[in-house]
Amino acid sequence: MISSSQKGSANPFGKLSYLIIDDFESFRLSMRQMLRSCGADKIELVGHAAPAIQYCTYNHVDVVLCDYNLGEGKNGQHVLEELRHKKLLRRSSLFLMVTAETSKEMVMGAREYQPDGYLTKPINRAMLEKRLGSLIEQRNALLPINREIDRENYPEAISLCLQMLPKQPRYKTWLMKTLGDLYFQLGDLTHAIKVYDDVLAQRELSWARLGKCKVLLANRNYDDAVQGLQQLIESHPDYMEAYDLMAEGLKRQGRLPQAQQALQKAIEHSPNALLRQKHLAELAASNQDMNTSADAWRRTVALGTYSIHDSSEHYLALSQTLSDLSEGNTEADGVDQANEALSILGKMEKRFSDEDGIGTRSRIIQCRVHAGQGRQQEAEKILTAVRKEFEEAGASSAEAGLDYAKTLFRLNHPGDAKKLLADLAQRFSDNPDVLSKIEALLDEPVGFRQKLQARAFTRQGIKAFEAGELDAAADAFTKALSVVPDHPALNLNLIQVYLKQSEAEANQGDLVAKCRALIDRLETLPEQHRQYRRYTALKRKLEGMT
Repeated sequence: MISSSQKGSANPFGKLSYLIIDDFESFRLSMRQMLRSCGADKIELVGHAAPAIQYCTYNHVDVVLCDYNLGEGKNGQHVLEELRHKKLLRRSSLFLMVTAETSKEMVMGAREYQPDGYLTKPINRAMLEKRLGSLIEQRNALLPINREIDRENYPEAISLCLQMLPKQPRYKTWLMKTLGDLYFQLGDLTHAIKVYDDVLAQRELSWARLGKCKVLLANRNYDDAVQGLQQLIESHPDYMEAYDLMAEGLKRQGRLPQAQQALQKAIEHSPNALLRQKHLAELAASNQDMNTSADAWRRTVALGTYSIHDSSEHYLALSQTLSDLSEGNTEADGVDQANEALSILGKMEKRFSDEDGIGTRSRIIQCRVHAGQGRQQEAEKILTAVRKEFEEAGASSAEAGLDYAKTLFRLNHPGDAKKLLADLAQRFSDNPDVLSKIEALLDEPVGFRQKLQARAFTRQGIKAFEAGELDAAADAFTKALSVVPDHPALNLNLIQVYLKQSEAEANQGDLVAKCRALIDRLETLPEQHRQYRRYTALKRKLEGMT
């Protein structure tokens, strides 16, 4: 029966369409009855995630009431994640998470995708009418603004926000937050930061502090942004967006270990965010923390099972990381890592069997896994098949080509690897990211453990040179070059050490000869290489010495 507050033509419930998603039919029917008693009419019921997403693909829904636990397969978080990712919900649509579970892990995971509210079971009609009624009232008041945002007509949306501010003081917080976001999206950073400063002058609100820090980052004011985010996290340790933004700020400062720590702290609070786990995996790898990277890739793969963000690239990255960790390690842990890599590749081939070239990419890594465990014959056998596949189809992507070149280096085919990288450099000449990866692979065409060894010697050499300990510096750089003999920066570092030594010695001949031998190693260095200008400067200096 419709309550007196819902009688008449102004029935906010009756004008909207509803979707109830719950795996228990009795609950679906109960919710429908309660909605009808509130005045709702157009109500669709589904039992699981797949039909819910399909329904939203072909029908506009104003209100989604979705249970968190939907049985086997996707849960409510996955449904919300996919609807947001595919833009199947308009900004004016409401998504309420319905759950009997209130664990922090569940709430934090679901909150990442910003549901409009939560309903905790058991639910009665009075609770539903009060909670949903207030959300519908807000939705209707803000509908003109959200409509323009959905159309990406941001200037008109800003104009409507400014008009509504004096008329709707109860929605001031929403209007100011939306204004800041809209100005930022338009690149109007001056107006954006003014919005956030005006809010913060009256009250310390976490979203306003975050917005201001986002603007500071965009203006390259990294120190103030990071400091502000640190204070925000101290006050609100569950505010996940602050950790993500702080990691970005620390990266831009070049403080990669600290950026990794920020993401690890966020994951302690909210472990179910796939994209954050992926970001951590990539950041840890850039810090050479391969064990942390492997753990984060494992969680990324596991979280992807029912996620719209699932990707074969996650499986490839995990197996590549495990291959690096297991290379040359035939102890029990190394064998386990190698076997895990092969197992992950097998699962990937089944899960993504319809992707072009997925088998080839799998076999490229299998080569390295077997070679790293001393199974050279098996590795070469697989490489023969890979060669044929590449000759027939070529590198379908830069990533595939780079990984193949890495394998060719590992299996002692440097000529083929360099030829392939030269072809890739030509194909992707307008892609600086790919060119940088090609350069890095040419500089250090060795395994992970050898890279660590060379980099440790390099750090020793730089430290010794800065301390004026030239003999120790020369010794350290020589040891590093024994691992990566063609590394341009290391060759140039050693030349600089020898030149510095020659200034204090009467007989310069031997040292200058050593310098010329080192500079000759780099005669094929391409002009695009980041060390090329340094190379030409030192070459001219040596040519001027008798």
